[in-house]
Parts: sequence; C-alpha cells; structure tokens
Amino acid sequence: MKYSTIISGVMSWGNFGRSLSKTEMVSLMNHCVDNEVTTFDHADIYGGYTTEAEFGKAFTVSGIIRDNIQLISKCGIQYLAEKRNNKVKHYNYSKDYIVWSAEESLKNLSTDYLDLFLLHRPSPLMNAEEIGETISLLKKQGKIIEFGVSNFTPSQIELISKYTPISVNQIEFSLTHNEAMYNGVLDQMMVKNILPMAWSPLGYVFKEDTDQTRQIHKQLGKLLDKYSATEDQLLLAWILKHPSKIHPVVGTTNKKRISNAIKAAEIDLELEDWFLILLACQGHKVP
Repeated sequence: MKYSTIISGVMSWGNFGRSLSKTEMVSLMNHCVDNEVTTFDHADIYGGYTTEAEFGKAFTVSGIIRDNIQLISKCGIQYLAEKRNNKVKHYNYSKDYIVWSAEESLKNLSTDYLDLFLLHRPSPLMNAEEIGETISLLKKQGKIIEFGVSNFTPSQIELISKYTPISVNQIEFSLTHNEAMYNGVLDQMMVKNILPMAWSPLGYVFKEDTDQTRQIHKQLGKLLDKYSATEDQLLLAWILKHPSKIHPVVGTTNKKRISNAIKAAEIDLELEDWFLILLACQGHKVP
C-alpha cells in the first residue's frame, strides 16, 4: 500500500486552525508515524500559503526518515491571501504555474519529491493536454511520483486522463455526504483503478444537531459495545467497508483521536450493521 489507510490532513495545523508551534508539529507528526499514519495531506493554500513551510521546518528536526512517510500536496487555487496579489479567487493550471507551485511545495516542505501531487479543484479553463505535458515533465524530473486530482467529476477525470494517468481522486465523502456511491464517482474510480481519498470523512455528524444526526448517534450508540468502538471509529469503519478502498483524510490534531482513527481499520462492520447506519442517515430503507 502506497499510502497509510488513515491519512493525516494538515489543513488545521497552521493558522487555518490550531496554529501549532514547531515543537507541537514535531510531536504530532511523530505521534502520527508511531500510530501508522504515515501519509500527510497538504495543499499550497493551507494557512494562506504558510502551513507547508511551517510543517517543513518541523519536519527537518523531527528525526523522521523521509522515505518512511508520504507527502501529498495540491495546487491550482489562487486564494485571496497576504502572500498572493490576487484580485479574485480563481484557478491557474498553466504549465509555468503548475511547475512553479510544485517547486514551491518542495522547497517549503524541505523535500526533494512529492509522493502525490494533486490538482486541487477543476477549472473551467484547464487545458488537459498542457496539464498532461506538465505532469510528465515533473515526473521525469523526479519532483513528483504520482499525480492525481481532487473534487473532479468522472467526465473531468476522463478528460485529464486522456493525457496523463491519474492515480488518486480526493473527494468529499462521509456517511452524511455519500453521493459518490450513487453518482458514478466511486464506480469510475474502481473501473479505472484510481484510489479514492475522502476529506471530511466524519461529515457533519458531530457538527450539527438535527433529527438526522440524532438518529445517527442513536444507531451508532447501539453498536458501540458490540464493536468496542467509539462513534468516530464506527463512522470511519463505515467508509472503509466500501470496496473502492477509500482512504479517509482525518483533520484532527488531537493525538487520542488520531490513535482511535487508525484502530478503525481493524473494525469489520457486519453487512446489516453497515446498512443500519446508512438507514439512520437516509431515514428510509434502501430501495
């Protein structure tokens, strides 16, 4: 397996979230590695284009061997931030910008290569042939190992994959955001042997208090003792049950929750329990 089953999402490590110090980042990344969470998911825009560099400085003193972890980054979003002179949020997938962005991520993360480089979101103006040529160049130069996309539809994947292989599509997927099971997104990834990664894998179960989330909590509560698990572990186990082999990207900086997350991979939900959880979310049985 190229990436850890549970992936650490780094978005909230910087000033988009907890604003961790270098010492705290070193401690957290070592805790992740010690708990078999060896893949770290970045994007250039995190922290307003600052979190990658903060992570990189921590990584250089962490004692972690580079080949023992996997670093992911994304490019393309031109964000309104102090570090960019942008008039409007937009996307840039020109050859020069993709190459420059990849090289900036390498420099900021203090690494010679990225295990995976993603286009962050689709642009209506992206030139697939130019993108393909650029990715081939970055691979030839050894700056990236694999290429993927994030938040792309099946038709957009078909377009880009005409010119360069796609290894990963990182999508929003959870119990409460499960459309990818029905709209062809996960089906296509299985057909094309593309690995799904799921951001926001807990959905809004713990963020909102609604009739739906109360029903979900009620159903999960009935299964806690049976699986000796927490609710968040059951939600991750529900995702991991899918045959597309989804890798959840977990954004917590809480060490206990990270430890709990990796244990979710040991839970094999029984078939009917999986559908009972789906029923609690949908509010009706499957057709």
